[in-house]
This record gives sequence, C-alpha cells and structure tokens, in this order.
Amino acid sequence: MNAVLHDLPVAVPGRAGRPRKYGERLGSVKAMQTALRATARTYSLNLYGRVRDVVAAEQVVMLKTLRCQVRVVWVYRRTQWIALVTTDLTLSVAQIIEIYGARWKIEAGFREIKQEIGSAQTQTRNPDAVTNHLHFCMVATTITWIYGASLEQAPARRYAAARRTEYAFADVRRALAHDLADVGFGVDCDDPGHGTRNSLIATVMGLVA
Repeated sequence: MNAVLHDLPVAVPGRAGRPRKYGERLGSVKAMQTALRATARTYSLNLYGRVRDVVAAEQVVMLKTLRCQVRVVWVYRRTQWIALVTTDLTLSVAQIIEIYGARWKIEAGFREIKQEIGSAQTQTRNPDAVTNHLHFCMVATTITWIYGASLEQAPARRYAAARRTEYAFADVRRALAHDLADVGFGVDCDDPGHGTRNSLIATVMGLVA
C-alpha cells in the first residue's frame, strides 16, 4: 500500500539530455485508490463459482521498485479495497481479477499434493529422486480429478453443509479407493489367473488411494 507510483514519462521535444524514465509522482497506492474511486467501473466476472459484480479502477503506471510499467487494478468492496499489480500489460482488468480470484484453488492444489498425496513426506535426498517423486504425486492428483470428472454424480461428501454443494479432493480420492478396493492396485502378479500388470500404474494408483 505504501509503494509510490509514477506517471508514464512524457517526451519533451527539444529538451536536452536523456529522456526521463519516470513521469510525475502520483502518490502511494493507498492515496491513489481514493482519487480513482470516482472513475471505477462495474465488471461482471466469474468468481468463486458464480457471476459476481465487481467494482474496480485501473491505471498503467511506472513502478521504481520494478523499473518498468505495471498495471494496477484497485478492487473496491463495501468497506475495504485491494490493489492488484501485474507487469503483463496485455491482461484486461477482468482477467487480472479472475486470476487473482483463482488463488485459493491454487493453494488448495498445493495442499492436495502435499498432504493428501504425500509429496511432502518423501524421504529421498537425491535431486532426481525428489523430482520423480513430485511428478508421481502430480500424476496421481491428475488421475484423481479425471476420475472425479467422469463420475455421473458427485461423490459423497464427508463434511457436508446445507448451503454448499462442492466436494473436496479427499471425497474423490475416497470414492476412487472404494471402487478399486475389490481389484487391488496391480500387485497380485503371482496369481496365475491374472496377467502381469504394469508396476508403474500400480505405483501411481497406490499413491491415488
């Protein structure tokens, strides 16, 4: 909030010396949110599972800490506001806000890979082994969500709530483990009634369950 923003430099014809890198000082991010509130527009965006109206203002400025142009988007709520900053000037205001809105899904994905699948529990020390273990965990997570997308109805929720219809990664994982309980994970290779199964698939499915 205390970062100082500068206007874009304006070339002055006939002026000697190097052209300016920064324009006039505009003030801090906090100060500018007050000045730009009157210019804010309402955007209809897909946030947190449904279409919502978001009031926001934006301006392209120079930021000395990054030494480049940035797009700053001020999102106004009833009593609060936040400022989103990006160096990708090709993004629209709607895209910036929607990407920020997806941040919790990204954090949830990290938690699924670390805690549900077990990427944080590896005992390997070799760099290649650590990388391979992480790749296995990501494949296992992907397979779990592919399974969830193929279900005709949502899996049973362990912690159901009256006003929530979403299901968690653990719910999908539990349903997949239940479906595979009778057939195993491909480790019964000595059974003459079954052919040799792929040990790679067995390992991945074991991680999923």
